[in-house]
Amino acid sequence: MVRLCVCVLEAKDLPVNESYVKLKLGKLKSKTTRIVRNTCNPVWNEEFDLKVHDFEQVLIVSVVSNNTHHGGGDELRVINGGSVEIVVGELKVLVGSVASAEKQTLPPTWFNLESPNSGKFFNKYCGKILLTISLHSKSHFNHTYSQTLSVATEDSKDLEAPQISSNKMGETKKLLKVIANRFDRIFNKKEGSSSKADDSSETSTFLSDSEDFVHQESLSSPCSFEEAIALMESADNKPEMPGNLQGGVLVDQVYVVSPYDLNALLFAPNSQFRKDLAELQGITNMQEGPWTWKHGDKSCLMRVVSYTKAASKLVKAVNATEEQTYVRVTKDEFAVLVSVSTPEVPYGSTFRVELLYKIMPGGELSSGEKSSRLVISWGMMFLQSTMMKGMIEGGARQGLKESFDQFSDLLARNFKVLDSEELSDKEHMLANLHAEDHWNWWMAIKYFSNFTVVSTFFMLLYVLLHISRCGPREPRGLEFKGLELPDSVGELVTSAILIIQLHRVYNMVVHFVQARFQMGTDHGLKGNGDGWVVTVALIEAVDLASLESTGLSDPYVILTCNGQTRSSSVKLQTCDPQWNEILEFDAMEEPPSVLDVEVFDFDGPFDQDVSLGHAEINFLKHTSTELADMWVLLEGKLAKSAQSKLHLRIFLDNNKGVETIKEYLEKMEKEVGRKLNLRSPQRNSTFQKLFGLPPEEFLIKDFTCYLKRKMPLQGRMFLSARILGFYANLFGHKTKFFFLWEDIEDIEVHPPTWASVGSPILVIILRKGRGIDARHGAKSIDEEGRLRFHFQSFGSFGAASRTIRALWRARTLPYQKEEQVTEEHEEQEGFVIPEESEYVMDNEGKGSKIYSAEFPIKMRSMMGIFDGGSLEHRIMQRAGCMNYETTSWEPVKPDVFERRVSYKFNRQVSVFGGEVTCTQQKFPNTNTGGWIVNEVMTLHGVPFADHFHINNYHYISVLCTL
Repeated sequence: MVRLCVCVLEAKDLPVNESYVKLKLGKLKSKTTRIVRNTCNPVWNEEFDLKVHDFEQVLIVSVVSNNTHHGGGDELRVINGGSVEIVVGELKVLVGSVASAEKQTLPPTWFNLESPNSGKFFNKYCGKILLTISLHSKSHFNHTYSQTLSVATEDSKDLEAPQISSNKMGETKKLLKVIANRFDRIFNKKEGSSSKADDSSETSTFLSDSEDFVHQESLSSPCSFEEAIALMESADNKPEMPGNLQGGVLVDQVYVVSPYDLNALLFAPNSQFRKDLAELQGITNMQEGPWTWKHGDKSCLMRVVSYTKAASKLVKAVNATEEQTYVRVTKDEFAVLVSVSTPEVPYGSTFRVELLYKIMPGGELSSGEKSSRLVISWGMMFLQSTMMKGMIEGGARQGLKESFDQFSDLLARNFKVLDSEELSDKEHMLANLHAEDHWNWWMAIKYFSNFTVVSTFFMLLYVLLHISRCGPREPRGLEFKGLELPDSVGELVTSAILIIQLHRVYNMVVHFVQARFQMGTDHGLKGNGDGWVVTVALIEAVDLASLESTGLSDPYVILTCNGQTRSSSVKLQTCDPQWNEILEFDAMEEPPSVLDVEVFDFDGPFDQDVSLGHAEINFLKHTSTELADMWVLLEGKLAKSAQSKLHLRIFLDNNKGVETIKEYLEKMEKEVGRKLNLRSPQRNSTFQKLFGLPPEEFLIKDFTCYLKRKMPLQGRMFLSARILGFYANLFGHKTKFFFLWEDIEDIEVHPPTWASVGSPILVIILRKGRGIDARHGAKSIDEEGRLRFHFQSFGSFGAASRTIRALWRARTLPYQKEEQVTEEHEEQEGFVIPEESEYVMDNEGKGSKIYSAEFPIKMRSMMGIFDGGSLEHRIMQRAGCMNYETTSWEPVKPDVFERRVSYKFNRQVSVFGGEVTCTQQKFPNTNTGGWIVNEVMTLHGVPFADHFHINNYHYISVLCTL
């Protein structure tokens, strides 16, 4: 007696929220599961035994609903009692396909449900159902059947098919008929008198038929795991690497193994690592389904794995099902999303646990070996609302931590783990960079080795040789002594062609000299001072765009960080330049937030260079390991069309350690007006993990407050040197975001209202297009597209407001700009202007006011901006002025002092670059009790610089006595 065991586990994506499953095999009475209501993803976990009479029988699995309000046009059937049932979707499985599977069992597999009237509908897909199907029989039958079946499948692969479609049933029946004939001869002894010749003839016919079927089946069999990975790798439209899931990171390690081998170890069929891990964690009954294409889409590879988890102190042994899906496959990068369902645990039907495995290159090692970085993050997807959300997340977090600690230990036994010191060894990685002298004779020869130069050279040589052989002749026509003219049209054309060619070669030589000597490079220049030092190794670029007819460009790179600018050399006539240059910025008092990168096409010192692409690298969103070796995808129309990328190695170091942080806090104490203490390492570590920040970020202050959206949300505001963050946890519903100080455009204080419960409101307005990741915490978006955040009910509003404003001004003061407004310039007495200068007014006799601000500081501190000290140098450096030099103030008249200033603009401020020399004079303003600083600027190296000067007036006035 053969019985078919069917386990109906669950379904998903059903178009109805009330359903049950009906099983029917042949003419037997159908069996049904219980009805599950109020969900489109029902869970049944019921098992049924069905009697099998013939291997050509078809098992019909139907998902049925009694909800007549569905109205989807599905097949309606009238059953006993006159009630109506709606067949939502059904599935047909041939019993013979189960018999041909390994161990006569189909592991837990997601089957697609199709509409019974599929020919009448555009969309045949009606959801999925998870089934386990197996055959059970007496020992004699199993022995005889396995012997017979082995003859047909001896040289073939497994005929296991996780998804049996109706169009393949005809091919399967060919083999089943052969098997059925053979069973008749085994069990029915009526034909025992047949001759041996007949038996041998039938046996040979059986073998030939089965061999033909196996050959046909092998042609349509699914590809292997390696072939499927190769097929996904060769796809054109690959998705980007997904970000970490919101639950946090469970594993972040770098191993000495190639990404491809690590991926195969973790996800290849019958992986020994998975078996060892299951044994270590006490997992039993593990069954791995084959890798198949999801919905037939060959860009999405998936499989289903089921197992029984070992019992813990709180939960008994439960069954679990994993749906593993590849979401990204490239040559060196893999991303696998795993959805884990455990319906037998308390509240198990209300949630799923998601795991994201990301395998990326870990950088090159000195030994030449490859390394891989494995990042595993987790999250929870709640299918239903529940009050136990916080408890479920806490239990899942603890269980996953213990599980993946064992995972990491086992993986470390297979591959060597690299620590952060080995990976971020700056000196070691930079020592492997050998910057070449790209401006040697070989590069010059390569640049000038083209048809224009070669043809011009031979033409000129030919003409000179002709002149030397001809010698002087007598003047003819309109010629006179000292003037020779072409004697024919041919000579005129030849002369014109030679002049044009010489002009083109001259332009190439000028372009080469300008790129070599006027642009230069900051490669090899060491940063000065103590503090935070940024070192960038510019390696190469690929697929840069070009606007030239030759399809090539002359790229160079501009790097900007905290107002400092560094530039690379120009690479001529290439779209895949190799730089291998090391650019280092001067030390900074506070850690930088972003590094701006822009690639230009060099067209000469007086032309507008075209941007080939740009990118912004946020130091807070990348670990030191990622920064140490990263490919940056450039933004911009040209860059996106060409898929341009830049290869960088970035290192952020603090060469003074904790002393730099203490000095920064002491400086901010003067601005805030209160003591700022250095937080404990434990407190800083908690803050960093909460927002996913790098280890160099340190907490300065935190406040309890309310975030005002539709309803006030109580939480905590965190302030650090680079960010303002907010975190709240209300019954398991977490609200978390942060943005950079540089993203803030303005801070306003609104008076108390009834809605704010008598508390002032602190309104933070971000710049347009900034803080996109924090938009879920914004109160509104104004007409200019700026996000507005409202905070209220601080414990001490004055202290919080002063601290926030002080930190913001410390980061953004040199970058603040106001719109230009025109107003009448007040005449001031005592101005001393050099005789060779001329103050230029507009047609209405008005000047332009470009900046105005009020600061609660003493006059003496404000005038420190003009005393030539470190404060002045830092401000001008952030404003884009390089090589800033000043002389001391010298008296030229009573109460009038004068000095000289020189500096150079970076290319972010002026596309022409250029140097500036200026004369500054300062004298008291008797009307306001402040000072006036008059500045006359002279520009060098820009077009028409000899025809004008720029006159600036700085008014420093006392508004009140401090």
